Amino acid sequence: MLEVGTKAPVFTLPDQNGTMHSLSQYRGQKVILYFYPKDMTGGCTKQACGFAERYPQF
Repeated sequence: MLEVGTKAPVFTLPDQNGTMHSLSQYRGQKVILYFYPKDMTGGCTKQACGFAERYPQF
């Protein structure tokens, strides 16, 4: 886990539709980026729903 205040590395990744996104596109905005070990599992779904439920806190 990164320490608070550590800058994220430069990267570009595809979303679920194949559209490429670079972190630099979101400069000045809040971004949540998470990785999970296996797609279409209860764990990844639970984690994603947890972010949605806590959105107002972000």
